Amino acid sequence: MTDEIHIVGAGLAGSEAAWQIAQRGVRVIIHEMRPLKASPAHKTAYCAELVCSNSLRSDDHLASAIGLLHQEMRLCESLIMKCADETKVPAGGALAVDRDGFARSVTEKLHSHELISFCNEEITNLPKISDGRWIIASGPLTSNDLMNSILQTISNQSLNFYDAIAPVIYKDSIDFNKAWYQSRYDKGDKFDYINCPLTQEQYYDFVRELLQADKVEFHDFEKAEYFDGCLPIEVMAERGLETLVFGPMKPVGLTNPHCPEQKPYAVVQLRQDNKEDTLRNMVGFQTKLKYAEQQRILRLIPGLENARFARLGGIHRNTFLKSPIVLDEFLRLKSSPNISFAGQITGCEGYIESAATGFLAGYFAACDVLGKKITPPPQTTAMGAMLAYLHDDTNIDNFQPMNINFGLFPVINGEITVNGKFKKIKGADRKKAYCNRALHDIDIWIKTL
Repeated sequence: MTDEIHIVGAGLAGSEAAWQIAQRGVRVIIHEMRPLKASPAHKTAYCAELVCSNSLRSDDHLASAIGLLHQEMRLCESLIMKCADETKVPAGGALAVDRDGFARSVTEKLHSHELISFCNEEITNLPKISDGRWIIASGPLTSNDLMNSILQTISNQSLNFYDAIAPVIYKDSIDFNKAWYQSRYDKGDKFDYINCPLTQEQYYDFVRELLQADKVEFHDFEKAEYFDGCLPIEVMAERGLETLVFGPMKPVGLTNPHCPEQKPYAVVQLRQDNKEDTLRNMVGFQTKLKYAEQQRILRLIPGLENARFARLGGIHRNTFLKSPIVLDEFLRLKSSPNISFAGQITGCEGYIESAATGFLAGYFAACDVLGKKITPPPQTTAMGAMLAYLHDDTNIDNFQPMNINFGLFPVINGEITVNGKFKKIKGADRKKAYCNRALHDIDIWIKTL
């Protein structure tokens, strides 16, 4: 086996894996097909391009599982988190980034590393054992030829679901006689979100149009199995007339300064999408409506009557493996341990979850090449909990893409007080307990690296 590692794909997972390997003194070759061959969702040739939202979700490392994962990755000197922090834009308690600035930063850092080189080509077949150490981080939109090769190797042990993209609007086309700036409960900077209010009548009209709109149709051989955390807006509306006001259009924590005495029945929020704040992303408005219908219906929202769209919503199929069956606890292919998988193709869901599996696959592969003992992170940490989920075969028939959440962690029910009594931990205190335990344990694990 050579002392270099090959990575297929320069997305979030592949970029993070390459950085971690090179930082450990091992040469890396990244094989990326873009721009030679485009994917259905990517628009640029940058590494780590964000194809859906520009939000990395909550950054609160003492109250949310994803915020905790952010902090763990920072402590582990993650490239993705470093570039995210450098290019962040206002988003209340969330971490959102300038989409192009973030991808450009990742790309520049990878190209400037002396141990990282790029090969602009499409890999169409899984490598053989004699080809050395490889990490497949080709993502949920893996090209057909490579995916067919993977499926042949793993006896078709794969699943798929459909992922929808939210529209992006030019901010200067928003009518601020109706819209206003405010974060929910005034968290963060007051300019983090733009809000468009709807009365009850306007909301019902909007939902009615959503339900009647022309949608992108699937082929006869396709079956739509959406990830619950990324449902198209019109699919949510099909679940009940009031569903959206308890989801992405909830009006809580907001006061309309144009009409403070009247509480909006529903609110559409738009989050900053780039550093210059010329673009705004429609929060939770991923959709599979046809383009003409998107423009017609979204312009029914007060404040967006003259909206101009920098990007309309879309839909694409995401493919992922039955990882608990085909991968071992170190993300290696059981039938060919010289090959690892990382990113959304493993069945993790979310930008930072994907980057975290890239971190782990890179670390594990570097250990393999350097002949060092592999030590996985404790399951009490966010990274360890995500890794454990990917090789937990308890309920393989229902294995689905998963965001990091406290339900994946070993349970904390309570604590023994100074008086020797058991005290049950609830609510915010329980989340904080999970986070404090994880940060303590990740610190110990980092020292073993």
